[in-house]
Amino acid sequence: MSIGQTIKHKTQEFKGRITERIGRTTCNRGLQREGRTDRVSGSLKRAGDKAKDAFRR
Repeated sequence: MSIGQTIKHKTQEFKGRITERIGRTTCNRGLQREGRTDRVSGSLKRAGDKAKDAFRR
């Protein structure tokens, strides 16, 4: 796993957290869903990369 991929996935997860929080604050369910999707997607990608690293070693 490259450092660029790690940063990209963490950024996606962070962006999702912020979007979800803004959606909660403004009572906008669409933003909440979009943020949750980004957050979960980023964390799943990170988990997949960690699994790949574990099998490489």
